[in-house]
Amino acid sequence: MALGVRRLSYGLGAEITGLDLRNPLDAATAAEIRKIWLENQVIVIRGQHITPAQQVDFGRHFGTLDDHKSLPFYRLQDHPEIFLITNKNVGGKPSETKDTGRLWHSDHSFTTHPTMASALYCREIPSVGGDTLFTNMYMAYDTLSDTLKRILDPLEAIHDITTYAPFRTRNQEQIAEMYRINPPVAQPVVRVHPETGRKALYVSEALTFRFVGMTEAESRGLLEYLWRHSIRPEFTYRHQWKVGDLLMWDNRCAMHMAPADYTPGEPRLMHRITILGTPSGRFYREEPAIKAAA
Repeated sequence: MALGVRRLSYGLGAEITGLDLRNPLDAATAAEIRKIWLENQVIVIRGQHITPAQQVDFGRHFGTLDDHKSLPFYRLQDHPEIFLITNKNVGGKPSETKDTGRLWHSDHSFTTHPTMASALYCREIPSVGGDTLFTNMYMAYDTLSDTLKRILDPLEAIHDITTYAPFRTRNQEQIAEMYRINPPVAQPVVRVHPETGRKALYVSEALTFRFVGMTEAESRGLLEYLWRHSIRPEFTYRHQWKVGDLLMWDNRCAMHMAPADYTPGEPRLMHRITILGTPSGRFYREEPAIKAAA
């Protein structure tokens, strides 16, 4: 069956029709989905009624799946490839992922093996809100001046999970273990997409706090400008979820965030799979001169 494609916004996003993911994908269909995804950065497949195993099978067509060892506390039992994002109780305890994604970010940029793609499957959604926003980081880079591009192209920035403010209210033993597993990483400020060859900004308000070789004070003004610039409305798409939506995005050239735009008591449950990408960045050791100046 031929796939239908409908663009969702000027900035990014496309809806794909003509799929029932309860049926195994053949190689040709998986290749067509990948082509649409690379062109649009975000794809949505609506009206799906799939099991965790079927979601995992879908993800494996696009690469190796993460078993979420860097965030080991929120995995679905018997399916470590599925990460629970929810405000419901998990294992009889309040969820620690209810505030996941409140700041703009790219998944796992704080590691040296950041995520190629993430795919969320909506199982429960509040009556109003529970949206996710996405922004096109190709556009964010392309619309910078040539002078600023020349400044940014050779720079690295430090991505550090300890700077993510919402974690400070979570279980402190779990957070200490996450910090131990994930030391700071220096990532390129401008990342070249390994499949399209295009350049994209690769900094986020959630996880990037300074440039390598600069102090936080020296970095702050330019980073704040890049954060504001990268989420200009014309670069973005806001997804209003429906139960049964499967949405996959490209973390190498898009950021996302999930605003607290719904009544806290109403359930929101997402199953996320994470598709690993190529290595990027390097583990970072504090520069003595910068440490002294801080």
